[in-house]
Amino acid sequence: MWILITLFAAGCQSVRTAYQNTLARQTGFLHATMARSLYGMPLVTLYLILCWWLFGWVSVENKSVFIVAATLCAVAQIMATYFMLRVFQSGSFALGTLLAKTEAVLAALIGLPLLHYTLTFGSWLGIAFGVLGAIVMSVQWKNIKQAHKDISLLLGLASGLCFAITSVTASMASHALSGSIITRAGVTLWYVLALQSVILCSIQIYKSKDILAPFRQEFALSCKVGVLSSLGSIGWFTGFALVNPALVKTLGQIEILGTLYYSKMRFAEKMTKQQWVGGAMILISVILVVTSTIK
Repeated sequence: MWILITLFAAGCQSVRTAYQNTLARQTGFLHATMARSLYGMPLVTLYLILCWWLFGWVSVENKSVFIVAATLCAVAQIMATYFMLRVFQSGSFALGTLLAKTEAVLAALIGLPLLHYTLTFGSWLGIAFGVLGAIVMSVQWKNIKQAHKDISLLLGLASGLCFAITSVTASMASHALSGSIITRAGVTLWYVLALQSVILCSIQIYKSKDILAPFRQEFALSCKVGVLSSLGSIGWFTGFALVNPALVKTLGQIEILGTLYYSKMRFAEKMTKQQWVGGAMILISVILVVTSTIK
């Protein structure tokens, strides 16, 4: 079940990221980051009501853990999205998305002490292979000695770290609730998006001195970003509640197919042989993870 849910989430995110890149170019980082939460709230609210009706409500087993984990998840996701959009401007659409894929191994390492999940050798091999593939795709080997000074590399790795924190804390928050896994994931997602909307809308209103500022720029495009983001997030958060987030994010790297398509067709970016080799490595990592977890 988690495999199908993750594939759905990855597909939605691939298209959403392309639209969000366009939105960032037209409206700036703040609005593009805010759109994914504010404009996704209506759909997520309807989804949560449907979960409540079909699967029942939840109870809070550990309120403090839920609040801390879900709040950290919201803030980390804001920072991760911001860093990734910055890479789009300093590097490329493909580069930004690929560097963020280091989140898989980071989620595995962060999740070990916090979630107490165990991974098979095949899963670790798949995670490591995926991260290596992302490195092969993104690093300019002739400038390897200066890699630490590459702002695109640093921002991309920061995005990956923040996305990893998002994955792990989302899982922690869901497990602090009791009830249906589906509803638990929905409640966690709704809280995260609501908090993000409040934070980002407040900043945008304060900077523009206009209370309607969040709704004045590229409304139709913002709606597309919000809807696709909410659909993808429903998939991600449900996956995080079902299995180890590291496995979810590694399988989610299948999104690379969409990234390559949009990079080439929508943004006219050229893909090198090195990047195609790295992409193949990422696909192999996905196969390794899936085959090692199917029993």
